[in-house]
Amino acid sequence: MVPFTWPNQINSGMKKILSGSIMLVALTVTLVHAQVTTPRTPSPGASVSQTIGISKVTVTYSRPSVKGREVWGALVPYGWNKQGFGFGNDAPWRAGANENTTIEFSHDAKVEGKSVPAGTYGLFFVINKDNTGELILSKDNRSWGSFFYVAANDLLRAPITVRDHAMTEVLTYEFNNADKNSAELDLNWEKKQFPVKIEFAVDNIVIANATEELKGPTGFNWLGYSSAANYALQNKVNVDQGLKWIDIAIQQRKSFNTLRIKAGLLNLSNNKTEADKVMADATKIADENELNQYGYQLIAQEEKGKAVEIFVMMTQRYPESANAWDSLGEAYALNGDSKNAIKSFKKSLSLNPAANVKANSEKYLKQLGAM
Repeated sequence: MVPFTWPNQINSGMKKILSGSIMLVALTVTLVHAQVTTPRTPSPGASVSQTIGISKVTVTYSRPSVKGREVWGALVPYGWNKQGFGFGNDAPWRAGANENTTIEFSHDAKVEGKSVPAGTYGLFFVINKDNTGELILSKDNRSWGSFFYVAANDLLRAPITVRDHAMTEVLTYEFNNADKNSAELDLNWEKKQFPVKIEFAVDNIVIANATEELKGPTGFNWLGYSSAANYALQNKVNVDQGLKWIDIAIQQRKSFNTLRIKAGLLNLSNNKTEADKVMADATKIADENELNQYGYQLIAQEEKGKAVEIFVMMTQRYPESANAWDSLGEAYALNGDSKNAIKSFKKSLSLNPAANVKANSEKYLKQLGAM
């Protein structure tokens, strides 16, 4: 390394000033980087997440406390307000303390009914004296509070109604009222709650994700195609694609479950004749447990006569199974055939059944007046 030398035209006094300045900067940098990590007070950082379908929402924020202070209209002014520092623009409340409160969406979402692309956004609120309010999502997500807020960078503004709420000393975000496609994000502080509805097109996201996953290692195994097709069946979406996926699975593994999924998808596509043929093939290779589950599925679907047929088949294949006879008895009883129900339950009891099977057979026999 070439040693540093002062240019000749700089006098010795100037050299001393510059040298001192460089030393001061170096000392400052050293001091900054020499500090150890300590807890942040008085508004510690926090984060809260919620999974909706396969999508994730995460709020990262700092948590101020009330500490006996008047919050609404004082500590947090009503409406839009000019900050005493920064750009001096009219600004909303930072919805927390310290840096921007941020909200991150793993997939495209809807917030208060408005489309929001996947990404991370600054989260702000406005509260008015009459409990009307406004939610703001800003493309600025690395600022300090709302001192540098710029309205032109807003992605979304949506009106909300602020609710009265039980006293919450420390500002808290939480998710409530979650269902398949949505959840409510609530900010609770002092005696107010700021609700925000967040939604995802879960079925579309899952199907799109499955399509991509099946292009990778998941696509080398029948289970991937079977699970994707089963999602299409259970949620009654993308039936045509589901049929393509299950056909690939069946090519690799023809089983009761893969055939059952195909039959279900064929029913959804109004091809009952073909569905019945596929299901008949499935029952031919089903084991006792699979037949038992299928029989009870038929009962749940109010197809009790068909359930009886399946349980009869099960007792023919597994005549020494107490559970098979108990299940057949239950199907007969639910189908109103007391005579055959009693006969089946007594057969079950004669085969030294497990405690739970014995209890079920005895319960039904008592109900049928046969014990």
